Amino acid sequence: MNNYRIETKCVQGGYRPGNGEPRQIPIVQSTTFKYASSAEMGKLFDLEASGYFYSRLQNPTCDTVAAKICELEGGTAAMLTSSGQAANFFSVFNIATCGDHVVSSSALYGGTYNLFAVTMKKMGVEFTFVTPDCSEEELRAAFRPNTKAVFGETIANPALNVLDIEKFANAAHEHGVPLIIDNTFATPVHCRPFEWGADIVTHSTTKYMDGHGAAVGGCIVDSGNFDWMAHADKFPGLCTPDDSYHGITYAEKFGQAGAFITKATAQLMRDFGCTPAPQSAFILNLGLESLHVRMKRHYENALAVATYLEGHEKISWVRFPSLPSDGDYALAQKYMPNGTCGVISFGVKGGREAAERFMANLHIAAIETHVADARSCCLHPANATHRQMNDEELAAAGVSPDLIRFSCGLENSEDLIEDIANALANI
Repeated sequence: MNNYRIETKCVQGGYRPGNGEPRQIPIVQSTTFKYASSAEMGKLFDLEASGYFYSRLQNPTCDTVAAKICELEGGTAAMLTSSGQAANFFSVFNIATCGDHVVSSSALYGGTYNLFAVTMKKMGVEFTFVTPDCSEEELRAAFRPNTKAVFGETIANPALNVLDIEKFANAAHEHGVPLIIDNTFATPVHCRPFEWGADIVTHSTTKYMDGHGAAVGGCIVDSGNFDWMAHADKFPGLCTPDDSYHGITYAEKFGQAGAFITKATAQLMRDFGCTPAPQSAFILNLGLESLHVRMKRHYENALAVATYLEGHEKISWVRFPSLPSDGDYALAQKYMPNGTCGVISFGVKGGREAAERFMANLHIAAIETHVADARSCCLHPANATHRQMNDEELAAAGVSPDLIRFSCGLENSEDLIEDIANALANI
C-alpha cells in the first residue's frame, strides 16, 4: 500500500482479505485466544512469535485498524488506545518517567495540558511549556540534561495555532530526543508530520477519524526514524533489559521500526489496560474509509464560514489558519497547503453574555463538548469547560470570555452561514 495515494489507503489500507475471506474487517469480539500447547503460548509471552493471547494487550480487529492509520501516516508501527488522552499519555510515559523532563508547546488541548501539568507532574515528570511562536533560542533554552521528548499539536485545540514542526523537530534532534506530534485536527489527509521531522504521531481518533461521534479512541504511530540506541543513555527503558519482560532490550530486538510500539504494548497497555474495544475499532475503520472525502468538505465549509465571520460587524476577531489574515497563515500554507481543518475560533462583541445569547439562537450547530464531527457543533468554553474560571483566570488560560469554538460539519455551507447570521441578529 505504500505506493498508493492517501485516498486509496483510507479505503483499503490495513486489511488485505484472502480468497473467500470477509471483505469487511472481522470483529474479533473475544477476550482470549486458544492454543494447543503451553509452549506455543509461551513464545507469545516471550515476544518470540506474533499472535494474540489476551485482548487487553492486542486484538486482531484493533491491530488491523492501527495498521491502516500507520499506512496513512507513513509509519512503521502503530497501536490503538481507548482514547486520545491515553495515546498522549502512553506516547510520553513510554520514554519519560519519574525524574525526567519534557518540553511542550503551550498551545494544547486543555485536557492534555492538565495531563502534563498536573497529573504527570504528580508522577514525577516535569514539563516546560513554550509558546509555539517562540524563537529558536527560547526553544533551545527550555531543554535540560534530563529532557526526554518534545511535544506539540499540529493545529492546537482550541487556539488553532499552527506548530512550526521543522523548528521543533530540529531542536529536539539537536538534543537527542524525539518530537511527538498530536495530529488530530489536521489528520494525515492534510498533514503528515513525519515528512517534516516528527518521530511519533498521536491521534484522538474520536474526532475526524471516526467523524460521526460514535466511538471514543486514540492511536500512536511510530515513524521508525528515531535511533534509540544512538541515545541509549537517555532511553534506558528501550535500550537496557526490561526485567519485567524476560530481560528483553526492545531497541535491540525490534530495532527502530518496532521498539517504541512494542514496549508501549508489552509494558504500558499490559499495566494500564487502556484497551480499545474491537467494536469501536470497527466503527473507527468505517470513518477512516471516508476521511479523505470528509476532510475536504469540513475545510471548505470552515473557510466559507470563517470568511463570512471575518467581515461581520458583531464579530471582534476570527482565528482560522487558512485565512490570509491569520497570523499562522504562512505556516498553514507550508505544512497544510491543501487545507487545515473544519474548526474555527472567534469572538462575539459583547463578551460572555453576547456569546451565550449567540449560542442559544443556533439551530443547526449543537452545543456539545465535542469537535470534528459530521454534524456541526460548537462550544462556549467560558460557560462550559472553563466555567469555574472568572474573566481574569480565563485570560491567563488563553480563553477569552467571548471565545466560541465552532466545528463545521458536512452540512451545506450556506445553511451554516444563514444559521450563524440569524443567531448574530438576535444579539
